[in-house]
Amino acid sequence: MTLPTLTFTVLAMLAFAGNSLLCRAALSQTSIDAASFTSLRLVAGAITLLLLTRGPAARRLAHGNWPSALALFAYAAGFSFAYVSLSTATGALLLFASVQTTMLCVALWRGERLRALQWCGLGLAMSGVVVLLLPGLEQPAPLGSALMIGAGIGWGVYSLRGQRAGDPIAVNAGNFARASLVAAVLSLALWPSTRFDWVGASYALASGALASGLGYAIWYRALPALSASAAAGVQLSVPVIAALGGVLLLGETASPRLLIAAISVIAGLGLLLFVRRQRSS
Repeated sequence: MTLPTLTFTVLAMLAFAGNSLLCRAALSQTSIDAASFTSLRLVAGAITLLLLTRGPAARRLAHGNWPSALALFAYAAGFSFAYVSLSTATGALLLFASVQTTMLCVALWRGERLRALQWCGLGLAMSGVVVLLLPGLEQPAPLGSALMIGAGIGWGVYSLRGQRAGDPIAVNAGNFARASLVAAVLSLALWPSTRFDWVGASYALASGALASGLGYAIWYRALPALSASAAAGVQLSVPVIAALGGVLLLGETASPRLLIAAISVIAGLGLLLFVRRQRSS
């Protein structure tokens, strides 16, 4: 893995972890509703990315496509609505399990084969996620579980489609703009249950502009140099980074279990990426 690819990957994972922290804080600590959060998040992402592109507005909006936009909306909306009924730990476990399952299934369908050490690396990383999240597991609500699994599939599909997307900033701008239109329709449909909160809105705007919009643009820069299996595996670091951020920024309690989980995930990802590099050399 080259230094630029490594840099883009690390920055993207930090952005995704920051997104999780912002979503968690908004939906659990403020009164904003899930539909409003989703709409504000997608609109902020679209505006930020459009500002980073050049040319007439019509030409900038011509990039992207509806299938990718719908996958993006499925992730953003499913993520928000699932956390209405799921605990953070249960939701994160369902999300990242479905993300990596989606991307690995596509990798195998495309003919990619993993070595035994790569399977061990993925298993070790996944075990670390389970160790991290297991203490908060509870019997999940069926609807919330389905929504979070759908969000994970949407994230996986959107990431995979990004491997052939062309200009990442322009494509993401078009996709976010299209997804914003779908989110606006959802918000209008749920208008009677709208609950606006200024703090929650600020979290949504930061989530969309910084962690989502810029995060996906950076992620698209890294994806062409990653195999589908590596892209799936590296995202397993996000819940660990988010947990560390919770300790540092949200005052959550650190524990030996957190350290063990972090070491397991980092070691597993290192094994996965090292073996792939050896195969390509």
